[in-house]
Amino acid sequence: MHTVNILKHLVEDYQLLAYVIIFLGLIIEGEFILLSTGVLLHLGAFSFFPVLLFIFMGLMAKTFFGYYLGQTLHTKWNHTRFLQYIDRRVSSVMPHFKASPFWSIFISKFIMGVNNLVIIFSGYHKINFRKYMEAEISSTIIWAPVLISLGYFFSYTAISVSREIWRFSFIVLVLTILFIAIDKLISAGYKLFEEFHDHSKNI
Repeated sequence: MHTVNILKHLVEDYQLLAYVIIFLGLIIEGEFILLSTGVLLHLGAFSFFPVLLFIFMGLMAKTFFGYYLGQTLHTKWNHTRFLQYIDRRVSSVMPHFKASPFWSIFISKFIMGVNNLVIIFSGYHKINFRKYMEAEISSTIIWAPVLISLGYFFSYTAISVSREIWRFSFIVLVLTILFIAIDKLISAGYKLFEEFHDHSKNI
């Protein structure tokens, strides 16, 4: 019977590759990577400060790359229907994005699947770079530790039930799905709140 130690030793044997995956993964996606990092931290597969460094570098690379990608998209392809459609989608989730960019960027960090688009469209709409960085950094300071801690808690909970690798992984997966479901409910609640707030202002 394989235990979670096999996962720990696998990451330890390919630790540099694991750090690179964290760095690149955070540029593309954030929640799953940070939750997984928290799980592996609890198992002792990572050292705290090196992994923290790669997390910081990955998140900062995403912050800068996304903004300048948005600027490039606006310069070359702002007239395309696809980008105009995505722009409307961002505005539907973050209706005050242009009027209150700081809070829109800050809040988007906690809505799964939204922050990547908001980062790109911050550059697309040429949001003040200093305000953009303040919103990104301040939200990241809260968001990243919370997700890592959740991953740590998921691992702690799973390992208290079973050290067998498949049962452990199944429990972590269930807890992750539960987290995603709660995040989606909060996102839907926020969208309803924004719609109600806008409707109240127009009455």
